[in-house]
Amino acid sequence: MSELQLIRPHAKDLGGGFMVRRSLPAAQRQAVGPFLFFDHFGPITAGPADNHDVRPHPHIGLATVTYLFEGAQVHRDSTGVVQLIEPGAINWMTAGRGIVHSERTPAEWRGRTRRSHGLQLWCALPAEHEEDPPSFQHTPAQQLPEVVLPQAAVRVLIGAAFGATSPVSTLSPTLYLDIALAAGGSLAIPNVAQERAVYSVDADITLGSEPVPAATLAVLAPGVQPTLHAATGARVVVIGGQPLGHRFMAWNFVSSRKERLREAEDAWEAQRFAPVPGETEFIPLPPRRP
Repeated sequence: MSELQLIRPHAKDLGGGFMVRRSLPAAQRQAVGPFLFFDHFGPITAGPADNHDVRPHPHIGLATVTYLFEGAQVHRDSTGVVQLIEPGAINWMTAGRGIVHSERTPAEWRGRTRRSHGLQLWCALPAEHEEDPPSFQHTPAQQLPEVVLPQAAVRVLIGAAFGATSPVSTLSPTLYLDIALAAGGSLAIPNVAQERAVYSVDADITLGSEPVPAATLAVLAPGVQPTLHAATGARVVVIGGQPLGHRFMAWNFVSSRKERLREAEDAWEAQRFAPVPGETEFIPLPPRRP
């Protein structure tokens, strides 16, 4: 029996031709630990006239986790936070009972050719925290620990591994690692979370004896510690943590209670969410599912 469950992403257009690879949620699996949404965007080169801004939109019942390899975004939200998001930093936004945010190209980057590459993840919140007040937590790249090993460098973005602990605060056990593996290098994936998955951003890898193509989410069997190997070198992330159970999902809304999704849809349609200061646009509610 295989120790891996392979989830191949499907392409999703977020608007304006901005394509992402979405691995979670999937038909085979909704979540890995608390992570129930996994988008990989880029690397993409945007031209001077391209507009990949994401207008204000709402969330409930989840935390967004933004991590860039290249590029920059300006985050604005309804709590009043304005934050420049740059490569290597972790930006954790707790939606709780409701938040609205936008993600836009920095003013100084507009009108010129620019690169964009990163991961946008969502974490479910424990049921007792789904209605917490919204908040935003920015952790600069230099505050995240890096462990240099003989054949790999590991940045501990969230959680603890390889003797290092991230300063990012979470509401349940959560793991997120960024691994730079040397060409021909190997690294044992530690058993440091109840559920774990491995995703190579840019190169084919092997886990144990099993090949895993680039941009494929490989969910590990409980307790196994396979050896990660890449002939050419690879940028690999590991996600995981404590599973929080099934969540209902509709558009940008997540909840353990299905009726809560309809309440959020009604509130957004009636524009009862707090606005983002300085923003006048918004993304309308898409057609509702039955």
